Amino acid sequence: MAESKRRGEDDGDERLNDDATVDDVADDDATDADDPVSRGGTATRKRAQAESAEGRKTRKDTERIGLFARIARFFREVVAELRKVIWPTRKELLTYTAVVVTFVAVMLAIVAGLDYGFAKVVLWVFGESS
Repeated sequence: MAESKRRGEDDGDERLNDDATVDDVADDDATDADDPVSRGGTATRKRAQAESAEGRKTRKDTERIGLFARIARFFREVVAELRKVIWPTRKELLTYTAVVVTFVAVMLAIVAGLDYGFAKVVLWVFGESS
C-alpha cells in the first residue's frame, strides 16, 4: 500500500513538472528585461510609471475643479460607499443591540460594585470625618 501511495505521489509530481515547463515557456516569451517575472498579472514598471503619471494628472485636475464640484463628488462617493455596506436585518440588529445593552449593564454593575467597595475601604482606613 505504501508503494501505491508513492506511485500516486509521483504521478502528482509529474503533473507539477509539466506545469512548471509550461510556465518556463511563458516566462521566456517576455521581451522586456525590466519587467519583473511574476505569476498572476502583477504590475510592471511601465504600468506603474503610467499610473503614477495619471495620478499626477488627476491631482492637477482636482485643483482646477471648483469647491462645489469637489463637495458634490465627495457626497457621490459617500453614497457609493454606503451602497456597498451590508446592512443588518431587523433580527440581527435587535440581537446586537441586546448584546450591547447587556454587556454595558454588566460592566456598569462591576464598576459600581468596585467603586462602592473602594469607598468603604478608604473610609475604614482613614476614618469617617464629619
